[in-house]
Parts: sequence; structure tokens; C-alpha cells
Amino acid sequence: MKFLKEFNLKKYNAYRVNAVCSKAWFPEKEEDFTFLCSNNTDPKRIILGNGNNIILSKEYYEEEFIILNGCFDKIEIEDTTIIAEAGATLKQLSELAMNCSLTGLEIFYDIPSSVGGAVVMNAGTKEGEIKDILVKVRYLDLSDLQIKEIAKEDIGFEYRNSFFQKHTDKIVLKAWFNLKKGNPEQIKTKMAETKQTRWAKQPREYPNCGSVFKRPPGRYVGPMIDELGLKGFAIGGAKISEKHSGFIINTGNATGQDILAVIAEVEKRVKEKFGIDLEVEQRII
Repeated sequence: MKFLKEFNLKKYNAYRVNAVCSKAWFPEKEEDFTFLCSNNTDPKRIILGNGNNIILSKEYYEEEFIILNGCFDKIEIEDTTIIAEAGATLKQLSELAMNCSLTGLEIFYDIPSSVGGAVVMNAGTKEGEIKDILVKVRYLDLSDLQIKEIAKEDIGFEYRNSFFQKHTDKIVLKAWFNLKKGNPEQIKTKMAETKQTRWAKQPREYPNCGSVFKRPPGRYVGPMIDELGLKGFAIGGAKISEKHSGFIINTGNATGQDILAVIAEVEKRVKEKFGIDLEVEQRII
């Protein structure tokens, strides 16, 4: 297990915000998690997947980070089931499934997320969510330091929400996904179409963490922001994308506070104009 002090997190968060943590651990096996959590007296330890869907609000963190990026990412296949550790990415899973003629992961191909993050957030699109293919999850329960498993039916999935988001003392370690046999060429075509569609609509040319706000019932956030004339609105290096108003981009040297300031302005203006309380989808650290 790798351990580093005064670790710069800039390359480990999708906004590319410059932030440093006092200590960073890179676990390689389940026992590493048990060791870290049983020997770490700091209850504020922070677990980071591959850095998507998060906002680093501070420039320096005294808290220790457990980082699952480029580690703890083994993937196995048993018949039509893929078993993946929390640090594996949805892109890795999708590509492996395609190479093994397994269908069911195509729509997740271009979603920038680790397996752990996808389970916690119930990642997905209007075509489907991670819960649709999930079988069960293996996790570390910090309340008693026991490794446990939970079936999909007991995870309480909701729109961008789950049991694990509500219980932050449960750390996702591994997940099982049930797929089906398919035609590899059709799978490859679907993955390419999925990527092309997203890149056409989303500002992938700038650092960003995807959709900032959860969609309120009966409305879409982007059109509301457009109506308010906030497309292109910026504070510091953080800017509402002119390509897709539901995204905030880092145009160069955005800080976490720049991003949060833009969010606060959007929330205030949407509340004043539409009477809607927006809910931030991204995790603020």
C-alpha cells in the first residue's frame, strides 16, 4: 500500500482544483481498508474514488485521504457476471464487457466514475441506472470494522442516492453486475454512439465534474439557468458552461470556493425566480 505526505490532489479531482492533503493512502486489498480504519483515530478521513462528482472546497486538508485511483481496481468475470473492486472505472468495466461479448454496460461507458462512486450515487442516464444491473455489494462497516455484503434490493436506491450515501460509515469495496450475452459489434457501436452524444452536448474540453444539480421534479436545471441569463456567468476561474448550463467548468485556475460561489448565485436566483430549492448533486468536501 502506497503512502504519501503533503499530497497534491489536483490530478485526482475532475475539476482540477489545486488542493493538498496532509496524508494520502492508496489501498491495494481489502485488508488495507481494515488496517487504515482500525488504526486511524481521525474520524474525518476522506475517501476519494477517481475524483468525479466532487468539489474540493479547501486548499489544504489536515484530514487523511484514502484514494482509489489507479489502485484497488481488479475486475473478474464469472460467466455473465462482472465482479469489480471499488477503484475500477465504468470505462474499464464497459470495455472488458465488450471484449467478452457482454451487454448491459454500454450506457455507462462514457460516465466518468469509479465503481464505488457509481454505486453510492446510483450513477446513470435517462436510459438506465447502475441499480438496473447491480446484484450485490461488499462493504466495510466502520461501526464494527466487519466486512459485509448487501443485496441490491436492500440498498434503497433512489435518483442519485442510495443506502451508502445516507450511511457514510459504510465503505463500498466490491460490486457484482449481472450482464447478458450480446453481439460485440453492436455493443461497440452503442458505446461509440453514447460517447458521441455526450461529447456533443457536454463541455468535455474543460475540467468539470458533470451535472452540478439534481433535476427537480417537473423541471430541467439548464433551461432555468438559461432563462435567468446566467449562461457564461463566472466567478474567478469557475464558469457556467456556454455549451451546457447544467455544468460548471474550470477555465484555468478555479478554486473550490469559486465553484461554490457560482453554485450559491445559481441557487439564489433560481429560488427567487422559480421558487425552487436546487439540490447539489456533487459531493462537497
